Amino acid sequence: MTDSLGLGGAYDATIRRIKAQEGDGARLGMAALMWISHSELPLSVDEMCHALAIEIGSAEINPNNIPSIRTVLRCCEGLAVVDEGSSTVRLIHFTLKEYLSGHADLFDRPHSKMAETCLTYLNFQVIKDLSAGPSRDIRMTSFLGYCSLYWGIHMRMEPSDRSRCLALDLLNQYDMHISAKLLWRLIMKQLFTGRFIGMKPFSALHCISYFGIAEVAIDLIKTKKWDLNHRDSAGLTPLMWAASHGHEEVVKVLLRQKHTQPDMPDALRGRTALSWAAGGGHEGVVRLFLGPLFINPGSIGRQRWVSEGMGVLFGRKYVNLDRPDDGGQTPLLWAAKGGHDGAVKLLLGRKDVSPGRPDNGGGTPLSWASLNGHDGVVKLLLEKKDVIPDRADNYGQTPFSWAACNGHDGVVKLLLELEGVGSGRPDNFGQTPLSWASRNGHDVVVKLLLEQGDISPDKPDNYGRSPLLWAAENGRDRVVKLLLEREDVCPDMSDNDGQTPLSWAAENRHDGVVKLLLEREDVSPLKPDNESMMVERRSRGPPVVGVIE
Repeated sequence: MTDSLGLGGAYDATIRRIKAQEGDGARLGMAALMWISHSELPLSVDEMCHALAIEIGSAEINPNNIPSIRTVLRCCEGLAVVDEGSSTVRLIHFTLKEYLSGHADLFDRPHSKMAETCLTYLNFQVIKDLSAGPSRDIRMTSFLGYCSLYWGIHMRMEPSDRSRCLALDLLNQYDMHISAKLLWRLIMKQLFTGRFIGMKPFSALHCISYFGIAEVAIDLIKTKKWDLNHRDSAGLTPLMWAASHGHEEVVKVLLRQKHTQPDMPDALRGRTALSWAAGGGHEGVVRLFLGPLFINPGSIGRQRWVSEGMGVLFGRKYVNLDRPDDGGQTPLLWAAKGGHDGAVKLLLGRKDVSPGRPDNGGGTPLSWASLNGHDGVVKLLLEKKDVIPDRADNYGQTPFSWAACNGHDGVVKLLLELEGVGSGRPDNFGQTPLSWASRNGHDVVVKLLLEQGDISPDKPDNYGRSPLLWAAENGRDRVVKLLLEREDVCPDMSDNDGQTPLSWAAENRHDGVVKLLLEREDVSPLKPDNESMMVERRSRGPPVVGVIE
């Protein structure tokens, strides 16, 4: 693209000028471009200047080596600028990023250098001292956040012997290092919405399992007596961190260890490493739990599944492939819930996995796949004879009902092809799939349902609310129009509180719906509701109290 715009030649010439600079200019210019084009997120001005000042392997940073941003930009010969809005350093144009991506030979092992730079920084004494209290010179901490969060990502991309040594230096004191606290805070924010912020960070082995660096995991296990099954303050073991992020090599390393318990549940939800891997769609990790000499001690006859050679690799490990967590959700259900076709297919290939097993709420893998609109998973599950396609959960909702409720017309079509699936079956609240689809404004699904012969388009739920009333209350103009085209739909039907579609639409100021209803001669604009100053506006869930004006 850059060549077609005539920019490729200009970038070539500018790179040659950068490399031809005297003194430290060439190094600064190319290093700055490397960081801008390969960093995990844009670096601030201070972060960039500190990154360029670090000498890999040094014990401390020399403040005199920190360049000014003006010097850095000058050395980049106009290819880098400071973004005024974010105060970060960026490339001059998006085509330059394309150019640099297409000229990988411009930078020699960039991720290795970035990992080594980050680790060198984290091993500085001034950074180590932060764990004991505030730094006396906060100017030296500008690069701390980036290094703490991303050194492992760069190292996993391009490991090196030097980064391996530097990582071990950091991890030998990791429990008390400030970088552990910063990484832990980010993880808790991403995975658990800050629930565990302020608690003790995880260990070095947890950290390296999270990043997925197998070589360092081996080194740690050799040099220290770790409790391989230790749960961190989020309740997860190193194996769970590696499995949940799909780090196959680290999973293999941990499973080789004699004392690793592969079927151990976490302390958060009772999920196993297999459950975490299946929920993340990590097929390679799931396959590791299916192939080795893993047996379910609770299975009939203690049946064993043996894969040649794998027993030597892993030894005897016990894994219940159908083990539910605290919510009753199995690894298969987690995989189906996430729409991970490959993991689902692997698990369905095992006789010791129950494809129709419900969770504590009565939801089956098919229910969850339908709810989330995962057509491929739905197809796989429907091929199993022991999957009941019309099975209701504890709320009386079927897979069909959930698919209609969330507007997944692909799943709705798949289920409509099956015999015995009730397209008009009400749930425990009396709401039909049409009622749910109308309520949420899924006009494509509503149209599909109205074409079915067994549909009663005016059927009220337990509170007297018809599909039209739900659509009107929520301002679903297109659904209201579809329903009003039916002769068997009463546009003025009242619910148990005496309210009509028009009164609900008017109260919620849905002008489009009000206009559609007022065009009908059989709609009374003055029809009163129940005579009461206060009425209980019932809906699914806790009642909502409203005032009649």
